[in-house]
Amino acid sequence: MPAEIWQAVRALQEKKYKKSKLNCGENVMKKLLNSAFSRAVFVGLFMVLQLAVIIGAILLFRDKATYIYFGFELVSVVAVLWIVNSPSNPAYKIAWIIPVLLLPVFGGLFWLVFGRDRLSRHERERMRGIEIRYAQAMQAAPNEIGELDAENHEAALQAGYTLRMAGAPVYRRTSTEYLEIGETYFARMLEELEKAQKFIFLEYFIIEPGKMWDPILELLERKAKQGVDVRVMYDDFGCLMTLPNNYFRTLQARGIKACIFNRFVPVLSSRFNNRDHRKICVIDGNVGITGGINLANEYINAYPKHGHWLDCGILLKGEAVWSLTVMFLSVWDFVCSQQEDFSLYRPDPDFCATVSDDGFVQPFTDTPMDNEPVGETVYMNIINRAKRYVYICTPYLIIDNEMTTALCMAAKSGVDVRIVTPHVPDKRFVHMTTRSYYPLLLAAGVRIYEYTPGFVHAKTFVCDDQYGVVGTINLDYRSLFLHYENAVWLYESSAVHEIRDRFLQTLTVCEEMNAAKARATGFARLKRAVLRLFAPLM
Repeated sequence: MPAEIWQAVRALQEKKYKKSKLNCGENVMKKLLNSAFSRAVFVGLFMVLQLAVIIGAILLFRDKATYIYFGFELVSVVAVLWIVNSPSNPAYKIAWIIPVLLLPVFGGLFWLVFGRDRLSRHERERMRGIEIRYAQAMQAAPNEIGELDAENHEAALQAGYTLRMAGAPVYRRTSTEYLEIGETYFARMLEELEKAQKFIFLEYFIIEPGKMWDPILELLERKAKQGVDVRVMYDDFGCLMTLPNNYFRTLQARGIKACIFNRFVPVLSSRFNNRDHRKICVIDGNVGITGGINLANEYINAYPKHGHWLDCGILLKGEAVWSLTVMFLSVWDFVCSQQEDFSLYRPDPDFCATVSDDGFVQPFTDTPMDNEPVGETVYMNIINRAKRYVYICTPYLIIDNEMTTALCMAAKSGVDVRIVTPHVPDKRFVHMTTRSYYPLLLAAGVRIYEYTPGFVHAKTFVCDDQYGVVGTINLDYRSLFLHYENAVWLYESSAVHEIRDRFLQTLTVCEEMNAAKARATGFARLKRAVLRLFAPLM
C-alpha cells in the first residue's frame, strides 16, 4: 500500500536518520577505519600496482617504442577481428571496438585482460558435465507444457522457448506467494527456515553481517547442530566489500557447509565478469524462495542506504521447487568439484499432494556460457505478445537495440507500457545512463516513473493479468549477458495479480517523467552521450 511505503519512509527518517546524526562522527570514523583496512582496498592497491608495473615496463623499453607500438597495434587488430566475429550482442561489440580503436596502444591489451571469456578448457569440460547432469535432472521432472498448450497456445510458445533453451520444465502442483517488500521476504524466510528438517540451501550474490544476516546465521547454525544439511554459497566479488576474506571458513567452523563462487583474485583478468547474481533459498526441497533480495541490511530497510529500498521476491511450495534445487546443486557441484545424487533432494510427494494448483510455474536459470540470452528473450516474448499492458520494475534501464525496439513498438501499437526506475541512484553514472534512454522511449509512448522515496531493486514484469516474471534479472547488459541469473515465469497464477496490484500502488508514490524532465542540456547531455557509448560495459 502507498500508505505503508510512506510510513516506512517516515520511520526511516525519524528513527534511523536521527540516530545516524547523533552518532555521525563515530560512524564516519568507524567506516573510514574499516575501509582503510578492508579487503577491497588491498585488492585495489594490488591491481593498481600491476598497472604500474605494466606502464613501467613500457617506459623502460621506450627506446624500442616503434616495435612496442607495432606489437600493440597488431594486438588491437586481432582483438577487433575477434570481437566482430564473436557471437556477442552487437552493442557489446561496439562498446569494445571503440576503445580498442581509439587507444591502439592499450585498447587491445585492455580487451585481452577484461573483455574475453577466460574459462580454461578443463573448466569448460567440467561446466559441460554439470549442464548435462542438470538437463538429465530436469528431464525427470514433471512437465505440464502439454496441458499449458491445451489451455493457451501462445503461453505454451513462451514457455516452450525456455524449456528448450534453458531446460526449464513447466509445473502445476505449486503454490505461489508474492513477497512484495524485503521486510515480508525476511519474515517469511525465517518462518520457513525454522521448519527445515532435512536440508537448507542458500545461494546469494551479497551477504553482509547485520540485522538481516545475523538472525539467519544463528538459525542456520542451530539447524546444522540438529543434523540438517545446511549449505551456503556466495559470490566472492559481490561480497568483496561486505565479508572478510575466507569467510566460508567462519561458516564451516559453525557446522555450515560453505563455498565461494568464482573466488576473486586480485590479478588483472576478465574472470570477475561472470558473477553469480542469483538469489536462491531451498528448504527440504518443498519450499523455495527467490527474487532480487540479497542478505544485507538495506534490503529490509534496516539501513537507509539510498532512501526507502523497494525490492521483492516470490515463495514457491510444491513441485516447481525442484528446479531451484537443481540450479543450486549444479553450481555447488561445479564449485566444489563434487558429483551428488540429485534425486536425494526431490520434493516430498506427500507434501506436493497437499499443494493446490496455482496456475503454471516455470523457474529458469540463465548462464553466460551458452551464448543464449534466455533472460532477455523471456522478457521480449512478454513484450511482443502483450495485448493490453506491460508493467516493468527495474533498477537499471540500460538496454540494447532489440529491447528498445520491442518496448517502442509495443507502445506505438497501443499497449500500455510502463516502467518504474529509481529516483535515488545506487550508482550515479549508471543512473545517468538509465536516464539517457528516457527520451527515445517517452517519444514512442512508453510511460516512465521514478520511485521518489528511494531506490527500486525489484525486477518484475507483469502483463495482461496473465503473465508475470519475478527474479534476479535486471535490464542491463551485465545481467542479461554476463551473469548467472534466475527467475520464475508465471501464467495465470495468483502472484500475477499481486505483482500488478503492487505495481499500481507503487505508481502513487512515483514521479512520472515527461520529455521536459528527461531532457538533458549542456555538459549533462554530453556526459549522457558518452555514457551511452559504453553502456554495455557497465
